[in-house]
Amino acid sequence: MNEIMIGNEKFVPFISEEAIERRVKDLAKELSEEYKDRVPVFIGILNGSFIFLSDLIKNFQGDCEVDFFKLSSYGDEKISSGSVRLLKELNCEVNDRDLIIVEDIVDSGLSIKYMEELIEGHHPRSMKVVTLLLKPNSLKYDVKIDYIGFEIPSKFVIGYGLDYAQKFRNLSSIYVLSEQG
Repeated sequence: MNEIMIGNEKFVPFISEEAIERRVKDLAKELSEEYKDRVPVFIGILNGSFIFLSDLIKNFQGDCEVDFFKLSSYGDEKISSGSVRLLKELNCEVNDRDLIIVEDIVDSGLSIKYMEELIEGHHPRSMKVVTLLLKPNSLKYDVKIDYIGFEIPSKFVIGYGLDYAQKFRNLSSIYVLSEQG
């Protein structure tokens, strides 16, 4: 893992591919135990969660379904716009189903709050949230995150699905914006 320059901004290694892989396997094991003999619907939040979701379900022991929401709250910026737009709805039936919402990162909690309100009217049996990254110091909404990969400081990160202006999602490790620049 080497540093990455994007324009005049320097990103340095933060969470290694190996650490991510270990944590994803641990989360999948916990979810497999909780949902033993049930068929949960993993709902990925596009675009950022697709790599995490893929690795999570590859390690999930049991039957499951997958669907996606696409939300927009960042655009091409490093800071959330403060509003959420729904760009793609679910294609599956969620009434009386066990839902596992899969996020790449929970920052303010706005997207999770939005999703809870959106899904609430569909009467799922249960709904849990799993996120790869949580910025606890950035939370502005009272949301429950059931499974957390890593708690991180309120800094801008890229890689493993997380982007900067839609680029750098394909990095296998996570990098953080260096304060040295």
